[in-house]
Amino acid sequence: MSDYLIIGGGISGMLTARELVLSGARVRLLERQQLGRESSWAGGGILSPLYPWRYPEAVSIMADWGQTNYHQLASALALDTGIDPEWTQSGLLMLDAEERDEAVEWSVNFDTSLEYLQGSALHRCEQALADDVSEGLWMPEVAQVRNPRMMQALRADLEMRGVEISEQCEVTEILLNDSRTSVIGVDTPEGPMVANNIIVCGGAWSARLLDGLGLNLAIEPVRGQMLLYRAEPGLFSRIVLSQGHYLIPRRDGRVLVGSTVEHVGFDKSTTDQALTELQSAAVSTVPALSQYPVEQHWAGLRPGSPRGVPYVGTYPGVDGLYVNAGHYRNGVVLGLASARLLVDLATGRHPIIDPESFALDRDEA
Repeated sequence: MSDYLIIGGGISGMLTARELVLSGARVRLLERQQLGRESSWAGGGILSPLYPWRYPEAVSIMADWGQTNYHQLASALALDTGIDPEWTQSGLLMLDAEERDEAVEWSVNFDTSLEYLQGSALHRCEQALADDVSEGLWMPEVAQVRNPRMMQALRADLEMRGVEISEQCEVTEILLNDSRTSVIGVDTPEGPMVANNIIVCGGAWSARLLDGLGLNLAIEPVRGQMLLYRAEPGLFSRIVLSQGHYLIPRRDGRVLVGSTVEHVGFDKSTTDQALTELQSAAVSTVPALSQYPVEQHWAGLRPGSPRGVPYVGTYPGVDGLYVNAGHYRNGVVLGLASARLLVDLATGRHPIIDPESFALDRDEA
């Protein structure tokens, strides 16, 4: 029997599994569909919250730990598995400077490099920008990873480390003892599985898994639609963010454009309206993209949570039950620190950051 059973094979589940194995635990990972193919695959892989000063301090603290350690993780995965997650320090150029004062204050508080650029300085930073763009905020230290490659590398790493992976295995119920004070396992269409420790990393589906246990976590699906352009390497080199839409240049020339924010339940369909919106945002920011075809259009379901602060920790009143979910738009950048924090709490280690802000029973006011 495994020491820990993890429900959910997105980036949070896989990073949690890896951290547990590194601590010496035996781990089984259950995924309702395919490993790493939900929002972890669908997103952009920017290693920074968008407009980070808009988030509670807890998000920046968690993101900072991950940003400090991501390059080392990506390098280790590339070396051990032969799959390069393509960690790239592209920098983040935000063309919305209306909140300049708030941004500067945030950057000072978190000792983060942030510059205000205008005119020719802005266009020297990124020559592909539209001529009418006049000012922006530049964060040169921001990096990215390529989500699909990150998921592939993590899977290969987990398999090498002996993690038992079960796909197409949907958990239908978390099973408790008669007094409902500790976990005893989970139920699946294949039958029950016994476990003394269960970690819910189910993304947008996490609240469903926990329904009826007594504590209703405010996690809901939020659809995000994305486009992929097939362009040429070197068309532009910076991650560019404008009016909530981002453009991410990949090493092979492809350009990822996102994203919509839609509260439509568990509906992952794409729409012509979003296609038009994203194409317009892309071309108005980098006009040269009008010369290249859209290669793919897809949607993913983010695990929305109040103010974007994930739930990471023990489930109150139920021994052996843990949650690592609700990362909203920042699953990749927050995933590394949240996995480490969860395992710290589960194994009794000193936590890397103060867990109080991420507790499941925290005050959301």
